Formats: sequence, structure tokens, C-alpha cells
Amino acid sequence: MTARKIVVDTDVLADHLVQRNGVSILRAMMGSYFCYTTVFNAIELFALAKSGKEIRAVADAMDAMKILGVNSKSAAALGRLLARTRARNIPDSTALIAGVCIESKLPIVTLNPKRFFSVKEVKVLHARALKFRPQT
Repeated sequence: MTARKIVVDTDVLADHLVQRNGVSILRAMMGSYFCYTTVFNAIELFALAKSGKEIRAVADAMDAMKILGVNSKSAAALGRLLARTRARNIPDSTALIAGVCIESKLPIVTLNPKRFFSVKEVKVLHARALKFRPQT
């Protein structure tokens, strides 16, 4: 059986980094899904980190995941998407993350589906609605 693949949004990653008790949503997802994130999510996380300890925690989390980026072919498609989404006042980071998901043909998993509501081409899944294998 092949693992299902998903892209994890910044809010799910941040939730994992501040999780104090129990298993984070990200850790639970990793038991059932092959989790990716995008270079733009990584940038958002590093921008949120305020201390050396937080920066190291973000770096450790990024080391544990496959990070999707852009190449010259995907850059052209992302540029076209960015031009369309700017006209709808969608933040550039949201459009770029959605664009990488569209180019990769993978859904984005987020705690805030409204973030991607206006980018109709991307499949958005609510993190709390996913089914996970029980943690052992």
C-alpha cells in the first residue's frame, strides 16, 4: 500500500512546535501520511521564530520533512497564479504555497481552510478532519 501524500501548512507545523502535552496533529498525520511542506511554509516558520532555540526547533522540524520548492517550469506557473491572486487580494505567501501544491498535485492540510478559500485550484483539507492510525 502506498502512503498518501499531503502538504502541511504553516499553522499545523507551528502547532506541532508549541505542542506541550500529547501527540501533535503533525505527529499523528505522519503515522498515516507522507508529509511534505513548501519552502514558503518554511520561510513563514523561520520568520515567526524569535530566539535561537525557536530557530533550531524550526530547523529540526524542516529536517524531518521533504520540502517542496520551485524550478523554472513551476516558477512560470506560480507567476501566472500570483498575478491572478493579487487581483483578488490574496497574500503572496498563500498564493505561492497553493501554487506549489497545485504543481505537485497534492492537497494542503491546514487548521485554517479559509486561508486558501479563494484559490479554487488547490485541494484543501482541514487537519482536524483527517483520519489517522492510532499512535503506539
